[in-house]
This record gives sequence, structure tokens and C-alpha cells, in this order.
Amino acid sequence: MGKKIPMWQCLIVMLVLVGLIFWGVKIDPIGEAHIALIFAGAFAALIAMLNGWKWAYMEQGILAAINRTMQAILILAVVGAMLGSWMAGGIVPSMMYFGIKVISPSIFLFTACLLCSIVSLATGSSWSTAGSMGVALIGVGTALGFPAYMTAGAVVSGAYFGDKMSPLSDTTNLAPAVAGATLFDHIKHMIWTTGPSLAVALVVYLVLGFTSSNGGSADMSTIDEILGFITDNYKVSLLCLIAPLFVIIAVALKLPALPALLGGVLLGLPFFSMQGNSIIGDAEAGIDGAATILNYGIGVDVPEDASDVISELGSLLTSDGMQGMMWTISLILCAMVFGGIVDCTGIMGTLAAALLKLAKGTRGGLVVVTVVSCILVNILCSDQYLAIILPGRMYKEAFEDLRLAPKNLSRCLEDSGTITSNFIPWNTCGATMSKFLKCPQWGKGGYAPFAILNWLNPLVSIFYGFTGISMVKMTEEEYQRILEEREAEKAAALKSMEA
Repeated sequence: MGKKIPMWQCLIVMLVLVGLIFWGVKIDPIGEAHIALIFAGAFAALIAMLNGWKWAYMEQGILAAINRTMQAILILAVVGAMLGSWMAGGIVPSMMYFGIKVISPSIFLFTACLLCSIVSLATGSSWSTAGSMGVALIGVGTALGFPAYMTAGAVVSGAYFGDKMSPLSDTTNLAPAVAGATLFDHIKHMIWTTGPSLAVALVVYLVLGFTSSNGGSADMSTIDEILGFITDNYKVSLLCLIAPLFVIIAVALKLPALPALLGGVLLGLPFFSMQGNSIIGDAEAGIDGAATILNYGIGVDVPEDASDVISELGSLLTSDGMQGMMWTISLILCAMVFGGIVDCTGIMGTLAAALLKLAKGTRGGLVVVTVVSCILVNILCSDQYLAIILPGRMYKEAFEDLRLAPKNLSRCLEDSGTITSNFIPWNTCGATMSKFLKCPQWGKGGYAPFAILNWLNPLVSIFYGFTGISMVKMTEEEYQRILEEREAEKAAALKSMEA
């Protein structure tokens, strides 16, 4: 353990991170953040060493950060295999086909957001929703004339609504555990902020659908062209919907995510033969089997003279399999190098403590500081779990001192930590959403401006903080109990030190 790292040095670490990310993504022609994150981690380690921190300790911090993301990494790998299976089995093309046939263009964005909200509420997983339903909806949106970034924004809004509000979600369970609230009190309290945010998002998607130059009056000849391309290359069947329905129901029934997704992989295999693909394969004949398809993916042949819409559809109907997820996995690992160091050496804690002073003991200021801290942790530590845990630990007593019920803190943590994680390209959630939906967060073609729920939700939370709407106070009995618990913790800590 070293000494506390001064604030000015912590700020330099943050500035170096921003500069290196800008270099890695904007200046370098390749546009990758991996090496920038490694260099930023090396600089943070150097600063920590100058303050007496040992490398062995920081290495353990890195490994602990990576360990927290291992489930996410495994899910990414399995989803990659699942998409390979679903493409080869005609499952994603069937989902696209029936979606195009059923959904009206003018209400497509509204429907996409609402559908993803329902699926993620049932499963508790934004990742499973985006990796299955979201992939299909991007194709449907393309057919109906909507830009991919607009559809991706609606998908992300819906996926994160359910992820945030479902009792099956890990973050929905983590936030009240950190803040000291109960699960269902936490969920009911989030209705105040998340409900209006979703309502506004749905209204905006309706308006966009009716006013979009393409969305309100989709070119039926283009739609017929897309449907024809799908039916020419795949045997479309309602039976193909068995696999996605299984995944949704399995996770809703609290089957762990990994076995449920693996079940989705296996359920795609029986449909290979329907699409003219082989499970066994033949190396001499150059025929790929299931092992190759799940690992490396599969594509569809697009004629050289195909229209732009068909070419784009061809890319959407192409999966890179499990190996296609390795770029994202390596980005997460690089991010955890930096995140693990700034967490274990207290750099992040120092920045959060400084922000707390800016709150000046006011309710609105405290909510602002909590929201900003969660976003800052998402940027610096690249992990939504840390974005809930660190600010939750830092500000728990500050909320208690203002006699604010624990569910106020747990709601703020989710209104910012969970909901904004996908906006950071090198965050685990951001890298995953971008990979699944084949759409960046920012810049030309970025989905972030259209993920209306995700950027509106923190603003609603801040508004409530200043106005006092739904900011529930503790009773005198609850406050006294908290004071007694604090005294008991101090006594236990003192006794441990004496021992």
C-alpha cells in the first residue's frame, strides 16, 4: 500500500487517458483504443509507483478487475457462437423477414423500443436483447428505410429500460445492495425517473417514424427487393423462431445467462440442413461444419452489382462467430488494465471525494455529484459494476446525513451508472452494444443521440434532486438505526485494529 495520490496527479492521469484515447481513435488512421488504454494504464502505474504503490499490488487490482468482467467476456464469446448458429440456421433472416412483414414503417422505431423493453424486462439482460432481437431489428429497420444508427438508438433505449427495471438484472440487484435499500423498493422508486424517460422516448420515436423522410413512406419496391433477397437465400419458417423464444423464456425463468445462450446455440443446429448447411462438414469438399461456423461465422453471397441496400443487408446477415468477438474482448481486457490500477490505488476515489465537496451538503448538488461520478467511473474504469459500487460506497453516508432514504441513492446509481455505460466505446457495455449492432456510439452514424432514454434518464434524476420530487426522507427511527449501525461498525473496526 502506498500513500494517497495527490489530486493534481490524479487529474494528470485523467488528462493523459483522454489524450491517448483521442490519439488512438481520432489521429491514428487505424482508429483503435486498445494500445491507448494500455499506455494510459502504464502511466497511471508509474504515477502510483512514485507514490509508493507496489506493482504486485496493482497487478492484483488488474486481475480483480478482469475477474469482474469474466462473465461478460464469456457471454460475448457464446453470443458470437450463437449468432453464427442463428445465421447458418436461418433464424436471424426469419426474424427479419417476419418483422418486415408485420411492422408498419411509421411505428417501427416505437415498436422496436417497446419490443426490446419487453424482452429485456423478461430476461433482465440488455446484452441478450441486443445480441438477438436487436440484430434482427437493425435488418428490419434497414428494409423499412431507417438508418442503422436510428434503429440502434431505439434498441438500446428499450434494452436498457428492461435491464434497469427487471428484478432478474444483476445491476438492479447490485445497486440496492450497495446503497442499503431493498430490491423491490428500489425498482418501484425507479419508476419515477425511468417511466417518464421511456414515455418521452416512445413519443419521440413515434414522431421520428411519422416524420422521417424514409420511415413514414417506405419504398415498397425496396422492401420487396429485400424480402426477395432473404427468400432467395434462406428458407424462412416460423419454426426458426423457436431458438430466440427459448432464450427469452429460459432467462425469464431465471436460468443462468450462459446456459440459456448455449441452449440458443444448440437449438440453431437442427436448422442448418434446412438452409443447406452441414453440421458435420467435409474438409476435402471445402464444406464448413458447425464447429467452423460457430467459431468463424458464416456469410451470404451478395452479387457484385447488388444495390446499396442489398449490400448493407448482406453485411447484416454475416456473422464472424466467436472469433468475431475477440476484438471486443481484447478491448475489455485493455480497459481493465487501466480501470484496475485507478481503482486499487485510490485515484478514482480521490476524484470522487473531490466531487463530493462540490455538492456543499445540498440535495440537488449531491444528486449531480453522484450522477457525474458514475459517468466518470464508466469512462475511467470502463466497468458499469464499478460505476455503481464506487460512488455507492463514496456517497452512502452523504445521503444518510441528509436523511435521504437509501432507495434515493440506489436509484441515482442506476439512473447514471447503468444507463450511460453503453455510451463509452471502451466500456464493456459500450464495446458490446457497438459490436452487436454494428454501429458506433458517436460521430457520423453514431447511435448515442437516438438512445433517448439513456441520456434523458440522468437529467430527470438531477431534476428530481433539485425539486425534491420523489426524494423520500428517512423516518427518525430509520435515521437513528443508521447512526447505531455506524457506531457498531466503528467499534468493530477499532477492535480489529487493536487485535
